[in-house]
Amino acid sequence: MAGVGATARIQSKKQTLEDAYSPPANFLEIDVLNAETHGIGKKRFTDYEVRMRTNLPVFKMKESSTRRRYSDFEWLRNELERDSKIVVPPLPGKALKRQLPFRGDDGIFEDEFIEERRKGLEQFVNKVAGHPLAQNERCLHMFLQEPMIDKNYVPGKVRTT
Repeated sequence: MAGVGATARIQSKKQTLEDAYSPPANFLEIDVLNAETHGIGKKRFTDYEVRMRTNLPVFKMKESSTRRRYSDFEWLRNELERDSKIVVPPLPGKALKRQLPFRGDDGIFEDEFIEERRKGLEQFVNKVAGHPLAQNERCLHMFLQEPMIDKNYVPGKVRTT
C-alpha cells in the first residue's frame, strides 16, 4: 500500500510576472511621517504627516495627506470608541513625566521621543484603519482625508454609491 499516508502534492498555478507585479487586490497603506514641531513655550506642539494610499472603494480619495497632532489621534480614538462596535487599540502614552518643568532635556520635543511616538501613532492608525468596521466610520475618513477635522460633524457610516 504505497499510496496510503503519503502526502499528495497540490498542483499550484504557476505565477506569471503580471501576477507578481500587479497591484494587490485590496490595499490600505498609512504612513505617519515628517514630524514637525511648531510654536514656542506653552504653545509648542508637534504634528505629523498622515499619508494614505488605498484602492478600497469605501474611500473617496485614493491618495491623501494631512497633518495631525497627538490630540487629533485622541479624538479619533474617542470617536471610534463611542460610535463603533470595535475594540479600539490604545494610543502611545501621554508621557506626562516628560511634560514636567525644569527638565534637563527637551521633554516631549526630544527627537527620540518624537520618533517613538510617531511609530506608536502609525501602528495605532494602521490597526484601526485595517478593521473592516472602522473603514465605514465617518470619523476615520475625516481623520485620513480632510484637511481639517470638523469636531461638530454628525457621526455615522460612510455610504458608498
